[in-house]
Amino acid sequence: MTTGMPATTPAPMNPPGVLLDPYDYDFHEDPYPYYRRLRDEAPLYRNDELGFWALSRHSDVHQGFRNSTTLSNKFGVSLDPASRGPHAAKTMSFLAMDDPSHLRLRTLVSKGFTPRRIRELEPRVTQIATQHLDVLMERAADGTVDYVEEFAGKLPMDVISELMGVPVPDRDQVRAWADGVMHRDEGVTDVPPAAIEASLNLIVYYQEMVAERRKTPSDDLTTALLEAEIDGDRLTDDEVLGFMFLMVIAGNETTTKLLANAAFWGYQNPDQLAPLYDNLERIPLWVEETLRYDTSSQILARTVAGDLTLHDTTIPDGDVVLLLPGSAHRDERVFDRPDDFVIGREIGSKLLSFGSGAHFCLGAHLARMEARVALAELFKRIRGYEVDEANSVRVHSSNVRGFAHLPMTIHPR
Repeated sequence: MTTGMPATTPAPMNPPGVLLDPYDYDFHEDPYPYYRRLRDEAPLYRNDELGFWALSRHSDVHQGFRNSTTLSNKFGVSLDPASRGPHAAKTMSFLAMDDPSHLRLRTLVSKGFTPRRIRELEPRVTQIATQHLDVLMERAADGTVDYVEEFAGKLPMDVISELMGVPVPDRDQVRAWADGVMHRDEGVTDVPPAAIEASLNLIVYYQEMVAERRKTPSDDLTTALLEAEIDGDRLTDDEVLGFMFLMVIAGNETTTKLLANAAFWGYQNPDQLAPLYDNLERIPLWVEETLRYDTSSQILARTVAGDLTLHDTTIPDGDVVLLLPGSAHRDERVFDRPDDFVIGREIGSKLLSFGSGAHFCLGAHLARMEARVALAELFKRIRGYEVDEANSVRVHSSNVRGFAHLPMTIHPR
């Protein structure tokens, strides 16, 4: 794989002041002014220093997601150097594959990870949410409470552990490792040693769990994956492990960020949120507008396979192209008043938070169900809240957006 090669046609000159650095803390705090300039002035952007191109307009991002031949997933979907390469599928499963390998693995996984299994999980998700809310409300009674630490950061990983069959006593440790996989300190543009150690700990834990399920099957997703079979074809242990790890990264982190982003932007737009306290049926609309307005998954990488021509420029084979759904959702070419948070606006198939085409997120229905249940259970207990913006802390990541800490004051019903 080659990156940063000169284009066969001259690369467009970026206009002065137009910049995209996915590792910059100022960009993490508010990427949307950067995105606007990209869409307006450099719809095909080139960063020579970091060796990538970027697409920011909705039509280009949408087509990019649907182009799974010329824009390949085989080296992974992260810009981080340690995460990119032919090894990416070990931790990102079929998300880091092209067809036919992608289709085979996704089809087998789908035999265990079914919509029915997700539906049947909902009562248990409600129970887990209730348990964490009990603690949240108890601590909120003494003043400010960290919504991420006590609720949004706990529920998604516990739901994944429930789904996989991780014993309850192990879940705090598994959640801590999962958090360690994603954490980045300022200025770090690659996977740090602590994250690699956390990844290894998780993999070893899941290896032992898979070995145990081979001996003693259970009624969980891990067993369902081991038993999934199509015409004699089964998943290997490594393939099961890869999918379990993908769930930790893609399913845990993005849903945590979705729950916190929903709370933050709801607080910022009280007129939009007020009707939901007496009408919980509108909570899915709150979830959808959050996914559009400030999506967890902001940046996804692809690798050019063969030559690709966009905006009168030929991008050479092997170069990295970043797709920016976070920018696409603020494109005024597609959305009316895109910078306004409007619960109930028409979004439909224009939403790109879960991708599109062959790689559409297999866990989209799980994420939406979790968010709906979590926010509904919260609103059954409260009549309002205030976010302590001054002490809120954003997560620093090259591809996801959300909060590491979101302190708030809660008013119970």
